[in-house]
Amino acid sequence: MTDYHGKNVLVLGLARSGFAVANLLLELGASVAVSDLTQRAEEMENVEALKAKGASVTLGEHPLSLLDEVDLVVKNPGIRYDVPILAEAAKRGIPIVTEIEVAGIYTDSPIIAITGSNGKTTTTTLIGEMFAKSGLPSVVSGNIGTALSGVVSNLPKKTWLVTEVSSFQLQGTLHFRPKISVLLNIYPTHLDYHGSFEKYTSAKLRLFANQGQGDVAVLSADKDNLLSLIPMLKEKGIEVYTFSIHNPVEQGLYRDHQAIYYRSLASSASIEVCRANEVALKGEFNLENALAAGTAALAAGVPLSSVVEVWRTFQGVEHRMEFVCSVHHVKFYNDSKATNPQAAIRAITSFSEPVIVILGGLERGDDLSVLEEPLRQHAKAVVVLGESAERMKATAHRAGITLIRSVSTIEEAVSAAVEFSTENDVILLSPAAASWDMFPSFEVRGRIFKEAVHKL
Repeated sequence: MTDYHGKNVLVLGLARSGFAVANLLLELGASVAVSDLTQRAEEMENVEALKAKGASVTLGEHPLSLLDEVDLVVKNPGIRYDVPILAEAAKRGIPIVTEIEVAGIYTDSPIIAITGSNGKTTTTTLIGEMFAKSGLPSVVSGNIGTALSGVVSNLPKKTWLVTEVSSFQLQGTLHFRPKISVLLNIYPTHLDYHGSFEKYTSAKLRLFANQGQGDVAVLSADKDNLLSLIPMLKEKGIEVYTFSIHNPVEQGLYRDHQAIYYRSLASSASIEVCRANEVALKGEFNLENALAAGTAALAAGVPLSSVVEVWRTFQGVEHRMEFVCSVHHVKFYNDSKATNPQAAIRAITSFSEPVIVILGGLERGDDLSVLEEPLRQHAKAVVVLGESAERMKATAHRAGITLIRSVSTIEEAVSAAVEFSTENDVILLSPAAASWDMFPSFEVRGRIFKEAVHKL
C-alpha cells in the first residue's frame, strides 16, 4: 500500500471518478487540491463536502500555480495529456495518473480488470452476476459505474473487485496490478485521444504491465493480435486462459458446433458445459462476451454451475442491444453504447430481419468504410444525425442504400425510421459514434431514444 499521508495531490477534473479519488486521498491523509473547468450546479453539494473535509477547490480554470509543490496529479481519464496544465506537470516531472492507479495500489483485494474496444460493460456485468450467483463476495466497479476509488475502503477480506477499465484509465497507470486481466479485443478507436492505433494499443496493454507469477490473463483466441501476446505473457509467469467461438482452446471456454465446452490444463479432456443456444444474450459478439466472462469467473473460482445459470438468464445491459418494445410489429433496439463502427457492425449483423439503422454522432475521423458491407447485407434504410451525419450518409450511399434521411434530433430519427419501416422490421439505434456532440453521454442518448419510442 502506498503511503499518501502528507502528500500534496492535485485532482484534475471532478465528475464521478474525481470526487471518489479525492475522498479516498483525504481519507488516507493526503493534502488534496481539486480543479474542474466547469461548475455544475448538481455537483456543488459534493464540492462543499470536499471543502469541509479540507480540500481546496478551484472551479472554472486550471491555473499552473496549482502545480506548485505538488507530488502527484490524478487526472480525469477524459482529459487529454496535451492540455497546458498536464503538459507543464510532465515538464516538471510530476507523476500523472488516473484514479484506478490510486485505488489499485491502495487495496489488498484481488482485482479482475476487464478492457477491450467493445464488450467491456456486458462482460463486466456478467462476471459480477456470476459472482453474485455463486455467493462469492465481489463488488462491480470502474468505468461501468461506481469508480474503483469509491469502493476500495473497508472491504471485507477476500472480496473480489470486478472492474471495467478503459484505455484512458490504463494509460494513467504505473503500478496497477490486477489478479486477473481480461482483454476482449482491440480495434482502431479513440484515435483522436491517443493519436495513433499503436499508442491506443500500448495503453490497453498497460493491463498486463505489472502482472507476473500467480496472475491470470484472459484473451480471445479468435483475434490474431491478441494471440501474439501469449508468449510474452507466459514469459512473465502469467497463467493464460483463452476463449473462442470458433475453435477449441488449450485452457478456457469455447464453442464447437452447437455446444460450449470447458478445458483446463489439469485435464486434457474437454467437458460439455451446455448447448450454445442456451445463452440468453442475442448475437455472436455477446456469445464472445459470455465466454470471456465465464472463463474469467472460472479462473477466479466461481463454480461452473453459477456460470451456466447466469448465461441462461442474463438479458443484457441497458443501451447495449437492449430490446425496447414492439410497436405495430416493428421491434426497437437501443444500442446507444455502440460508440464506434466495430460495435455498430456487431449489432447490425445480429439480425436476420430488415434493419433501419440510426447512425451518427461525434466526428472522430473513424474509418467508416467498414460499415459498408454490413449495411449492404442487412440495412433497409439509414437515418443519420450529429457531426458525422454527412459521412455516415455517404457511407450508406456507397453501400447501395436508397432510403436515407438526415435529421436533427433523436425524436426526428425515430419518426423517420418508423416511416421507412413495415411489419417485422427492426429499428436499431446503433450510432457508430460517441454522443458528446449532442448529449452528455451515451446513456442520455439511449434514454431519449427509448422515451421517443414509448411515445409512439
